[in-house]
Amino acid sequence: MSTELELPFRLDTQLTEVMRLRVQSLQQRGQKRQDGERLLLPNEAVYRLDFSKQSLRFSRWMVQLAQTGRLTVTATSQLWTPDLTNLMTRQLLEPVGVFWRAPGDASDAPIQCYEADAHEFGERIAELAKVRKVMYFLFAFADGCSPETVDCSIAFTADS
Repeated sequence: MSTELELPFRLDTQLTEVMRLRVQSLQQRGQKRQDGERLLLPNEAVYRLDFSKQSLRFSRWMVQLAQTGRLTVTATSQLWTPDLTNLMTRQLLEPVGVFWRAPGDASDAPIQCYEADAHEFGERIAELAKVRKVMYFLFAFADGCSPETVDCSIAFTADS
C-alpha cells in the first residue's frame, strides 16, 4: 500500500545568511570569487527539504504564489557540504523548476510552469532522496515574487 507524503521546502535562514556574508566579505576586501564559485544573488535564498522516508516516487509540485511573480527552484548536488565548502556552479543540478503567476491571471488560476522540466526535476529529487536525508535548493524570486508570497512543497508517493 502507498501513501502520499507532502514535504515543505523550508527557508534555511542561517545558511542564507552565511552565503550573504561570503558575498559581503568579498566585496569589502575587494576580492573576486573562486573560479567556478556560485555566489548568492540578492533575490535568492537557500531552502532545504528534509526527507522522512527514502523510497519515494514523485507525485506533484504544490506551489502557491500570492501575487504576480516568478519562482525558480534550483537543486544542489549531494557533493555540496555547506558547512565545509563554498557552493560551486558545477554543484547546481538541472533541470530547474520555474513557476509563475502572470499579470492578469485570476487569483484562483493554477500556477504556470514548464511542466516537462518540473516533472523531470521532481523525479530527480525522488532519486536523490534515496541517498540523502536533506537536500538544499536555491530559490530565486523575481517579478514581484518574494519569500513572503510563496508557499512551496512537493508531494511524493511512499510505499509503506
